Amino acid sequence: MKTTVGILFLFLSFFANAQDATEIIKKVDQKMRGNSSSSNMTMKIIRPDWSREISMKGWTLGTNYSLILITAPARDQGTAFLKRDKEIWNWQPTIDRVVKLPPSMMSQSWMGSDFTNDDLVKESSVVHDYHHFIRGDSTIKGYDCWKLELIPKEDAAVVWGSIELFVSKKDYIELLIRYYDEEGYLINTMILSEIKEMDGRIIPTKMEMIPAETPKQRTVIIYNNIDFDIDVDESFFSIQKMKRIR
Repeated sequence: MKTTVGILFLFLSFFANAQDATEIIKKVDQKMRGNSSSSNMTMKIIRPDWSREISMKGWTLGTNYSLILITAPARDQGTAFLKRDKEIWNWQPTIDRVVKLPPSMMSQSWMGSDFTNDDLVKESSVVHDYHHFIRGDSTIKGYDCWKLELIPKEDAAVVWGSIELFVSKKDYIELLIRYYDEEGYLINTMILSEIKEMDGRIIPTKMEMIPAETPKQRTVIIYNNIDFDIDVDESFFSIQKMKRIR
């Protein structure tokens, strides 16, 4: 009887921990995403012997719709990426062509950066595609944090084998993320910083992605501005809109 009660207690404790972790992830995701949003961003691709800067605009609606438009440099201007549910398209104005991206391309580099296609258009959902667990406490840049681990669900079509996430307890701010492959090897580390208030929310406005194998290179995305809960509906996220938007 004691053994049965002990097993039941451990099971309930495990379940409660998972539930708490999921609530943390939901709050983090909602804080950065909102019900909808529009943003203006700058991406800097940094290599030991060269660097490149890309300007872009982005729009989102929930977790199922997003649109990214490249506004500079001139050679990439007008290039756009659209996500509707699980389908993703790329508009290439220089060749007047729309390309549908297959799931196999989600782990590939986005615009030559250290971010993947999945990172930018968020095909996978950290809320719905992963199991969530609290693995302890930590301190990052003076912030008291939860250390969380995200393990993919069996039927989830995701890029990563696991994700390690550090979230501040006070404001639910992501500060550090580590991405691992299916064999447990560290692939990328993302450092989030420059915590500011934007449209009434305290968020990190700088994201720095660093590959484990080439730590001297990195890609930095800076939010110049972002507006949350904008007036936009599903019709905005269409192939026709992707081709016309400026």
